Amino acid sequence: MAHKQKPERADVCIIGAGASGATAAKVLTEGGVSVVALERGPWRKRESFGGDELANVNRYNLWPDPLLNPRTFRASETEDPTLGLFCPVPQMVGGGTVHWQGWLPRFTEKDFHLRTIAGDVPGSSLVDWPITYTDLEPYYTEVEWAFGVSGQAGANRYESPRSRGYPCPPMPMTRYGQKFHEGCRKLGYNSFPTPMAALSRPYNGRPATVLSAFAQQHGDPTGTRSSALSVFVPDALKTGRYDLRPDCYVHEVTVDEHGRAKSAVYQDADGDFIEQEADIFIVACGAIESARLLLLSRSSRFPNGLANGSDLVGRNLTLHEYSAAVGVFDDPIYAWAGGGYVATSSYEFYEHADDRGFVGGCHIAAAGVGIPLPINWSLPDRPLWGAQAKQMDRDFFNHSFAVGMVLHDMPQHDNRVELDDEVKDAWGLPVARITHKPHPNDLAQGRWVIDHNAEILEAAGAKKTYRVYVDCITGNCSHQHGTTRMGNDPSTSVLNKHCQAHEVDNLYVVDGGPFPTATGANPTLTIMANAWRVADGLLQRQGAPVEVASSRLQ
Repeated sequence: MAHKQKPERADVCIIGAGASGATAAKVLTEGGVSVVALERGPWRKRESFGGDELANVNRYNLWPDPLLNPRTFRASETEDPTLGLFCPVPQMVGGGTVHWQGWLPRFTEKDFHLRTIAGDVPGSSLVDWPITYTDLEPYYTEVEWAFGVSGQAGANRYESPRSRGYPCPPMPMTRYGQKFHEGCRKLGYNSFPTPMAALSRPYNGRPATVLSAFAQQHGDPTGTRSSALSVFVPDALKTGRYDLRPDCYVHEVTVDEHGRAKSAVYQDADGDFIEQEADIFIVACGAIESARLLLLSRSSRFPNGLANGSDLVGRNLTLHEYSAAVGVFDDPIYAWAGGGYVATSSYEFYEHADDRGFVGGCHIAAAGVGIPLPINWSLPDRPLWGAQAKQMDRDFFNHSFAVGMVLHDMPQHDNRVELDDEVKDAWGLPVARITHKPHPNDLAQGRWVIDHNAEILEAAGAKKTYRVYVDCITGNCSHQHGTTRMGNDPSTSVLNKHCQAHEVDNLYVVDGGPFPTATGANPTLTIMANAWRVADGLLQRQGAPVEVASSRLQ
């Protein structure tokens, strides 16, 4: 294979330019470090986004192409895997933040020691985190103020202490938000405006966010929504120390004779192979693809994959399943107004309670219609075509909304990412094979929460409710965690509390992979806060257990 001339060695090489990679790049470059970022996908501009219906007939156009980038899935090791598009996250500069709804709730203090609170959960690999809410709180604040998050401090009665409020007030209330508040109030539940990655007012020279239901899943053609693409990437570029290379697919991370990460070997847009050396490597591909890259990076030193002497890379995969109760109302709700930008939430079912029959809990929120398809297309008694299907659209489209849940997936040792034995991607590399079965705790939690969501809709005046129960993890949500678990014991974790590989001292992972638990809330704020913490630790060298390779980072 022909190789182009090897580029100059970098201080830091970040693999991935999504939520976590762009956060780390911003912090490091603003701290004076030169960063090379290798992103496998394109660098799209806002002008290329929009709700073109023809571009979304078979799949949302920002999702990976299943012909080029498939995954396989099975519920257990005894089943044959099926081919498909599981847990689709855009592979591009900005990653999942390009298409997200932008819900940015914080985790709570108890999330970080659920094992201590709830005790042993048979069949699970539940553990406490090696860090605390207090460790992350300053970095939550950094991300919120960098993004201009719209929210209302103190409105969530279950939130943990904050050092600072939100930079922007909440987004305008929607009709479905009002209904949700009304239902919660009648039942004595607390509800609050969901913290959003959107500007309710001009902020830091950026205009207020243009509200559109057709930006979620499609990208924001106005460029006014806060995302890694619109905020952190430009911040890093302004420093002049950020060499962002799109369309660069990393095939492996090599090691030197001492077992330290040496280079990232990638294929560029021309199909040429290039080797990028660096002092520090930060993997930020998302929990599934980061595990896959480490497993692909085999050598005599690491025959089972880089930093995988413990056989834990890829294990303890946790995902979120999104499900909902849907209510139909006599009066119009116009749930398409505001789209995914504006939501109303409750943590009433979030914290663990011994009397519910399951461990943990989850965030619930009022949600509008599915875009581009109405939310009533998912209802069990709706025919797929014909006059009755059309009539249900007329009756329900402006008269229904959902109260959805983010299922807290209990970690299990055998839920994992591996390399598929047979299926390869368009570049000839084995694809990620997902093995995941739900824990009984997940199913019990899902049924209980959906039933209570339906009660909220009924209290708000719904004339009819539909309950869409969770019976498995389908990969319908982009949230993924756990495949490179962080912990203090190298025999039970891949990374230490600094997200530094136990076995490779110049290798870090900063996406959702380090999370020991999934929690019951959208993870991206915590992913970005943790990436900020890790990058800040590299700059400050506070409490790191080993010396950093580069004197430029000391």
